[in-house]
Amino acid sequence: MVVMAAKKACEMLSKSMFEEVQRWGCMKQTGVSLRYMMEFGSVPTERNLLIAAQFLHKELPIRIARRAIELETLPYGLSEKPAVLKVRDWYLDSFRDMRSFPEIKGTNDEKEFTQMIKAIKVRHNNVVPMMALGVQQLKKELGPKIVHEDLDEIHQFLDRFYMSRIGIRMLIGQHVELHNPNPPPHCVGYIHTKMSPVEVAQNASDDARAICLREYGSAPVVNIYGDPNFTFPYVPTHLQLMVFELVKNSLRAVQERHMDSDRVSPPVRIIVADGIEDVTIKVSDEGGGIARSGLPKIFTYLYSTARNPLDEDSDLGTGEAVIMAGYGYGLPISRLYARYFGGDLQIISMEGYGTDAYLHLSRLGDSQEPLP
Repeated sequence: MVVMAAKKACEMLSKSMFEEVQRWGCMKQTGVSLRYMMEFGSVPTERNLLIAAQFLHKELPIRIARRAIELETLPYGLSEKPAVLKVRDWYLDSFRDMRSFPEIKGTNDEKEFTQMIKAIKVRHNNVVPMMALGVQQLKKELGPKIVHEDLDEIHQFLDRFYMSRIGIRMLIGQHVELHNPNPPPHCVGYIHTKMSPVEVAQNASDDARAICLREYGSAPVVNIYGDPNFTFPYVPTHLQLMVFELVKNSLRAVQERHMDSDRVSPPVRIIVADGIEDVTIKVSDEGGGIARSGLPKIFTYLYSTARNPLDEDSDLGTGEAVIMAGYGYGLPISRLYARYFGGDLQIISMEGYGTDAYLHLSRLGDSQEPLP
């Protein structure tokens, strides 16, 4: 009898929960721009932090609810995959946490709320590899029958899903970081008001070369051209991630193409150009390029020329070890990071010679977040 009652209560709870998720998922999202985040956060007074927390208290459940609903309705049975169910539960738990938090009225409420959203951000740390595992499970099940064009719906969903995730993490991370009592110089939360793209490119290249050395025993040289004193406002962690991915791909292509040659591998070149609207970073290699037929696939989530790390080790754990090439997510996710603040990523290839990647970053900082 008790078991029946508990089961009924559980069903009721999930029904009312489901209705609430549906209701919030229909509400309008509100995008913010890099410039707004920077100007608002430059004076992190108690009043400003309170206003920001009240905004997040209403905004985050809307964004989280939308993703939870989508995770329930994916094509090809992707919603039923164990890894995807786990991600959906993380989103539902976070929605529940947000909605059960009372109205934020004062500084103490704001501080408690900040701790809670910090925990939500940690809970979602492994969303990308976990979703990759779900897609991998689906890919295995469909086997050779898989046609990339047929999976367009999944690609579009993943673009929306990861773009939304970037936005949620940016809003939470920015708010949490504004509480830092000793922020680094020229930093407003996550945003560096005087970021040097040459310096970030150097750090990202050093990291990528270290991984290449670990994997292959040697690594091509990376030459960077541009003014190291030129700065503009941007989020260094985003740029680091994008340049790291591009350089890592170039190093791998060059290394594998010239592995058996006695000649020194040609360098990877990075050029940083400072335009009026855009800062453009070009990463060029002589790694043999990509066939024209393969170019449309490089921004899909089901394509990688490297062996899939999830095949060898499906226990994701929480380790942060980076591998040289992965489950084909680096390029599409890098493009989303570029587009998040109004930029873009383009790849131009000469099969038989090499590849040029153009990373455009909007330097005006006025574009609103793209809200899927």
